[in-house]
Amino acid sequence: MTDKPLTIGVILSGCGVYDGAEIHESVLTLLAIVRQGARYQCYAPDIAQHHVIDHRSGKEMPETRNVLTESARIARGDIRDLGTFAVSDVDALILPGGFGAAKNLSDFAFAGANCTVQPVVAGAVRAMVAAGKPVGALCIAPAVLARILGDVQVTIGQDQDTAAAIEKMGARHILTNHGEVVIDQPHKVVTSPCYMLDANMAQIADGADHAVAALLRLAR
Repeated sequence: MTDKPLTIGVILSGCGVYDGAEIHESVLTLLAIVRQGARYQCYAPDIAQHHVIDHRSGKEMPETRNVLTESARIARGDIRDLGTFAVSDVDALILPGGFGAAKNLSDFAFAGANCTVQPVVAGAVRAMVAAGKPVGALCIAPAVLARILGDVQVTIGQDQDTAAAIEKMGARHILTNHGEVVIDQPHKVVTSPCYMLDANMAQIADGADHAVAALLRLAR
């Protein structure tokens, strides 16, 4: 008889680095989960994106899009409304980065240390921590965890302004390089910088692999 594979919930924030979830980080996280013998379930909040960005020009487009609908592109349609999230359905949770984490899951991109977080996102993270289940975040998404949890140890790499905002929210920032992870043992929080550093895809894969491995160790 084999043990049931662990399940990691993945909270997406749209589709595309400038207005949603960072696609490389998201897909490489899903790949790391499967390659390490676990399963994933994608989630996203059913809300409007802050705005839509043309990823060729970087300019805002006169459109409206839905975070859950756009995230379904990455999940190949197998995605749940984060409003239905239940701690009992997963063994760990992770948030890939991309500006969607700072524009859709929260307003950190605009309000910095004074940001707010979407209630369904904050609720899911707090419920996991209260249950003693691990939570991870990549790239800019650790700032979201800092806003939710306050006194937590995280990393976004080496960006001084972002690190200062994180510490203003009551968290402790640790400087890291490519592929490195920071583990806050009391909260069971795992973070890695990924594209907050000038990284290539292999380095992003390393960060995702190491973060997922840490989450699974904490979940077992």
